[in-house]
Amino acid sequence: MRALVIDHTAPGHLTLADVPDPEPAPHEALVRVRAISLNAGEVHFTVPLGENGTVPGWDAAGVVERAAADGSGPAAGTPVTTLGDGGAWAELRAVPTSRLGVLPEGMPAALAAPLPVAALSALRALRRIGPILGRRILITGAGGGVGRFAVQLAALGGAEVIAATGNPAQADDLRALGAAEVLTDGLPYTTAPVYGVLDNVGGPHLTAAYDLLTSGGTLVALGHASGVGEEFAFGALFGNEGRHNRSLVTYYLLDDIEGIDADLGWLAARTARGDLDPQISWHDSWTKIAEAAELLADRRLGGKAVLDVTS
Repeated sequence: MRALVIDHTAPGHLTLADVPDPEPAPHEALVRVRAISLNAGEVHFTVPLGENGTVPGWDAAGVVERAAADGSGPAAGTPVTTLGDGGAWAELRAVPTSRLGVLPEGMPAALAAPLPVAALSALRALRRIGPILGRRILITGAGGGVGRFAVQLAALGGAEVIAATGNPAQADDLRALGAAEVLTDGLPYTTAPVYGVLDNVGGPHLTAAYDLLTSGGTLVALGHASGVGEEFAFGALFGNEGRHNRSLVTYYLLDDIEGIDADLGWLAARTARGDLDPQISWHDSWTKIAEAAELLADRRLGGKAVLDVTS
C-alpha cells in the first residue's frame, strides 16, 4: 500500500512511499482510508520528532475492508471514522473496533475525518466540567480545531459560551458557531465569572482563566498552544471570597478510550444532520500534506485541514 512516512530528508519531514499492508489483530478492523485530518500536535511534535519510516496520523475516515476476526465492530463495507495513535496516513489502517464510529449513510469521509481528535477531545473535556445547561463556559483558543468544536458543543449543551481568541478576525465566525460573547483583547480576560473553562492555550491564559472560576467551577487543561508554563501568583489558589472548591483537571484523549465508538457515531450523526460544522478550512490531496502542515504550524489555518487519500 501507499502511505505517508516520516522522512527527515524530505520537505515537511514526510514522503509518499510503498509500505507493507497492516496485519490486523483479532479485535481490529481493516479500514480502506478515504480522508485524513491534520492536528496541531502531529505537526509540531509527532512528525518532526518521529522515527524515520513510521506512518503517523491519528484521524482517518473510510470504509471497512475486512471486519474484525473476533466478530466485534461493523461489517465489511461500513463507512467509519477512526481514532488511533498512529498509522492513519495510509491507504489501509488496522483499527481496534472500540476506536471507530459508524457514519450515517451517504456521509462524505472528508466531513468525518476531522472528528476523532478535535471533536472527541472537545466533547469529553466539556463533560469533565459537568452539567453546563444555563451556565457560563469559557473556551480559550476558540479559533482552533478543538476550540471551534467546543464552542458548538457547549452551545448545543445549553451553555452561555464565551469564546476567547487571539485573532479578532475570527469573532464573527465564533458568534455564528454559538458564542454569546467573544474576547479578542488578550489578557486579562474582561468578562464576568464563569462556571467552567476549557483551556486550549496554557501558560498565562490558563492562570487568567482559572481566576474567573466561580465556586464549584472546573477548568480543564486540554491544550498547550502557548508553549510556556503556568505560574500562579500568591493567593490565586486561596478559597476565600466565595471561590472555594474550584478544580483544575488535565485531560488526554488516548487515556480515555471507553465508549469512543459510541461518541464517534454520535458526533458523525450530528455532523451529517448539520448540527455540527467541522470547520474545514483547507481540503486537498494528501500529496499536498507539506503545504497543509506548514499553514497549520504557522497558525494560518482556522479550523481543520482535511486531505483526500488519492491513488
